[in-house]
Amino acid sequence: MSIEHWLAFAAASAILLAIPGPTILLVISYALGHGRKIAGATVAGVALGDFTAMTASMLGLGALLATSAAIFTVLKWVGAAYLVWLGIKLWRTPIATETTDGTMTVPTEKPLRIFLHTYVVTALNPKSIVFFVAFLPQFLDLGRPLFSQMLIFESTFLVLAAINATAYALMASAARSTIRKPKVQTIVNRAGGSLLIGAGLLTAGLRRAGA
Repeated sequence: MSIEHWLAFAAASAILLAIPGPTILLVISYALGHGRKIAGATVAGVALGDFTAMTASMLGLGALLATSAAIFTVLKWVGAAYLVWLGIKLWRTPIATETTDGTMTVPTEKPLRIFLHTYVVTALNPKSIVFFVAFLPQFLDLGRPLFSQMLIFESTFLVLAAINATAYALMASAARSTIRKPKVQTIVNRAGGSLLIGAGLLTAGLRRAGA
């Protein structure tokens, strides 16, 4: 693989990852609600979810989703329903309160649960799997071994996805320190919940390419 191919892929991936989607909305929501301590769980969920989607694409599941309306529709509705459920859950999340010593008490949620939520939102997106089918081949050099190129591209994308999710989580957790008033926290939770519900509705309206 030439360095030009790799740099083009890395640049395109970085731009695509920087655009907030349902996964990043969830990462930001958790960071605002729980702080920096859960960043590791969300980043791990994003990385494993992207790994699952990319591996599924390489195994041919992306091509199957692109041609099978029934499978695409089932996966699409499951993913949409899950996003809407998470949005409603965020709407109803208890707000953090400030104690007499100035510290913040936040609702407890196990990191494993947060990791699983983030993983499912990232992996359970049929459009992502189909996207990787269309995205990766543009950067492959057919005159060279394909497996090694795919391995490099997948590793590159996962590293960039982890860095991107970490940056969003840290920025959100830094902003969280300024959100002390219960009214502001309520607005943040409901805005984030509304965005997740909206993302779920948009996911429900997805169509297969060429459909």
